[in-house]
Amino acid sequence: MASAPQTPIGERGAGLVLIVDDVPDNLALLHDALDAAGYTVLVATDGTQALARAAAADPDIVLLDAVMPGIDGFEVARRLKAGPETAHIPVVFMTGLTETEHVVAAYEAGGVDYVTKPLRPPEVLARMAVHMAGARQARQARNALDAYGHATLAVRLTPTTPAAPGGTARVVWQTPLARRCLVAWFDASAAERLPAVLTNWLVASAAAGEARPHTQSRDGRQLVATLQGRTVDDDWLVVLREVDDADTVQALVRCFGLTLRESEVLYWVTKGKTNRDIGDILGASPATVKKHLERIHEKLGVETRTAAAALALQRVRGLSPA
Repeated sequence: MASAPQTPIGERGAGLVLIVDDVPDNLALLHDALDAAGYTVLVATDGTQALARAAAADPDIVLLDAVMPGIDGFEVARRLKAGPETAHIPVVFMTGLTETEHVVAAYEAGGVDYVTKPLRPPEVLARMAVHMAGARQARQARNALDAYGHATLAVRLTPTTPAAPGGTARVVWQTPLARRCLVAWFDASAAERLPAVLTNWLVASAAAGEARPHTQSRDGRQLVATLQGRTVDDDWLVVLREVDDADTVQALVRCFGLTLRESEVLYWVTKGKTNRDIGDILGASPATVKKHLERIHEKLGVETRTAAAALALQRVRGLSPA
């Protein structure tokens, strides 16, 4: 029985299912039932093969044997859930182990459900349908975020340990746009484990109960990270935004006769940032930002930050509100 090749999502019919089992009879039973129900089926006979095929094909669900030689199903599930590119895939365990500790182990490893052997295909199909519907809704939500230009990721914070005094931050899932952004600004590993500078910011923000933005600059561009709340799993939602502000800041200098720093302050005022946010972004105190803003008001002939922002938006081409 040959495994099916990788199939685009739009051509998968009922869905793409990865079955992982080292017993040929179990594979054949499920393969035939799933095929008859319109699913595209991939098979793997060991843990190593399962991890490789899940990463390459991005199945809609994994049916995973708990007990296999080599890498067992529990470890396969843990590794799938540890990788941002596969963490979203629901895992249903197939097991003859029904003791409470084994059921608990399946859920702790990241499984969403389990079916007991001997397998009953109608039961497996019914359980699959429920979990695939939820996973597809989550996938569509992430795709929608990407379509609207929101580079979004969910980050799970772990407590402080002797090995990691400041705690750790692991990327649980991310939109493709967020992955490209992290890799471009840091390196390939940043797409799986949040870089130290972002981890420190997130840990400090979580501890303080404040969602102040983090900004870093490079070559006239800025990466702005903001917190957007928590998920149902209590992970942190982070939105990344790239800003190419050099030309706009220079235009503010020319248009209003501002200094470079005053122009930077005005730029962020038009983006709706508070004095404290601007201070964080520019590495200045809120009091210093306030002094810059007073001089900006004087040079623009206005009395409020709202009026200053409105005038800047009106006069400087290419400047738009956040």
